[in-house]
Amino acid sequence: MKKLKRVFIYLFLSMAAIVSIFPFLWMLVSMTNKSVDVTKGRLIPGTHFIENFQKLLEQTQIGTAIGNSLIIAVITTFLTLLIGSLAGYGFEIYRSKRKDMVFNILILSMMIPFAAIMIPLYRLFGQISDNAPLIGLDTLAAAFLPTVITAFFIFFFRQNTKMFAKELVEAGRIDGLSELGIFFRIYLPTMKTTYAAAALLRS
Repeated sequence: MKKLKRVFIYLFLSMAAIVSIFPFLWMLVSMTNKSVDVTKGRLIPGTHFIENFQKLLEQTQIGTAIGNSLIIAVITTFLTLLIGSLAGYGFEIYRSKRKDMVFNILILSMMIPFAAIMIPLYRLFGQISDNAPLIGLDTLAAAFLPTVITAFFIFFFRQNTKMFAKELVEAGRIDGLSELGIFFRIYLPTMKTTYAAAALLRS
């Protein structure tokens, strides 16, 4: 019975692996065929890879697109983790009568779909571009600024900060560290795994 169960498990995992890998393999095969062969669903590798690659470089700005994507990804991930961890740390460590109310409002904002604020953001950056061209519509800043502050990552870091030893904060204050010094020299190194998990989720 156990062997039969194991056979079904391996069979299911094999089918899942094939389904997951097939689109990637089909993409690689399509790179070697003409567009006519691709539309016909040909699954046999062709001989037009170099020709297709030359057309890609000549007819598109693939290098610029990849470069911009990498820049946006790195900057967005860095700023999201920095702002999210600072906010989550502040919500959990510091005392305030209204912090829970503000945090709840922040969580409720997660229910608003991004599509609902796309047009207002477009108009906002359109107005900003008149006075600040560096962060206008036709800039990289307009691509990453709207997404660096997210309620999810503030919530994520606050929940993980609950496991952080608060005694370390008091010890840092006794040693004369500033609040930012405590964050960067004590909190940040202690929460490396949390930052790694957040970076994977963000990227």
